[in-house]
Amino acid sequence: MNPHKKFHLVFSVVMAAFMVFIMTFIITLANVGWIEGFVRLWLKAFAIAYFIAVPVIFFLAPIARKLTGRILGVPA
Repeated sequence: MNPHKKFHLVFSVVMAAFMVFIMTFIITLANVGWIEGFVRLWLKAFAIAYFIAVPVIFFLAPIARKLTGRILGVPA
């Protein structure tokens, strides 16, 4: 795998972990509150969302980068 593709894959994995960690925590907390079993519910939501987020970020990040470049009038 070439270094650029490898970087993009690792970026997708790391970015998904950060985003999903924060978002699933906040949304789970908003939906059920700080209840007994919260961590179990949160980790279940995290696992589901993470495996969706990695491919979404992998395929959409380049499009978002290009769109941002167009909006700002700078090369992506």
